[in-house]
Amino acid sequence: MEKYFQSQNLKDYITDVPGVKVGHSQDLQGGTGCTVVIFEKGAVTGVEVRGGAPGTRETALLNPVNLVEKAHSIYLSGGSAFGLDGVTGVMKYLEEREIGFDVGLTKVPIVPAAVLFDLGVADFRVRPDAQMGYNACLNASYREDRQGNIGAGTGATVGKVRGGAYCMKSGIGSTSFRRGELVIGAIVAVNCFGDVVDPQSGEIIAGALDDDKKRFVNTISYLQDTNLSKNGVEQFPENTTIGAIATNAKLTKAGATKVAMMAHNGFARAIIPVHTMFDGDTIFCSGTGEVEAEVNVVGILAAELMVQAILNAVKNAESMYGIPAYRDLLNPAK
Repeated sequence: MEKYFQSQNLKDYITDVPGVKVGHSQDLQGGTGCTVVIFEKGAVTGVEVRGGAPGTRETALLNPVNLVEKAHSIYLSGGSAFGLDGVTGVMKYLEEREIGFDVGLTKVPIVPAAVLFDLGVADFRVRPDAQMGYNACLNASYREDRQGNIGAGTGATVGKVRGGAYCMKSGIGSTSFRRGELVIGAIVAVNCFGDVVDPQSGEIIAGALDDDKKRFVNTISYLQDTNLSKNGVEQFPENTTIGAIATNAKLTKAGATKVAMMAHNGFARAIIPVHTMFDGDTIFCSGTGEVEAEVNVVGILAAELMVQAILNAVKNAESMYGIPAYRDLLNPAK
């Protein structure tokens, strides 16, 4: 299938953005992991949270009216709220290398974070912790380009309107775009309540399956035809899609926030339904400040890149934990 959005780049990964490192760490047996995006020189960062059940850290600090402008890492993780523990390891790694906001006595690393719910995939007792966060930093490089069942995408699944027994495996996806000196990249861990749709064809490529696990039920159709009051909603909360945009563009804090807001349009194009009360959908945007660029252009391209990153997350995932994946089912019929 032709890519939804064509990129002109080296790796087709967020690490194509100069100065951006990515590292992953995971426990495959436990079914969870974390991902770090590192800016050793710092990057002006904004955030937009649109899901109804977010698990985040330092998002209030990113409000344009508040003091600190630059983040030094973005932390994406499984483990639900427990997974925020991994930020401690990221901060330890950065402080050891004197990377952070200078307060005189030391440098305090600014590490905004978001988590997704993957506790029910394998062993709920295994969660990303400080050591896993530290290991992700040790693994970080400018050459990282892996996608699928890795890092924060290790336990990611999609299409959970019928519960975990009929969902599909997803993972982490990334892509990038280069035009002249401007480079923009996206990375996302796709763990949505809704179905993942290819906007070009309008077809579901991963989502809630029927009883035989050979066809999609189509979440919207299922919601229209099912009396949910009989089923309750306890099967729904295991979701949330979290991601980040990075660019070498010069952005203000307000500009980075606007790009993060616009990037959510990519979520809306590729995930149906999206931003539900059962999702904690969050996107960060960070600019390293090397190239002049108009914020609307960056935001429009960021949304397109987020679509492709979501599709890549699904297409690179492999079946694990008894959960089928796109590449194994060869795109089942609707």
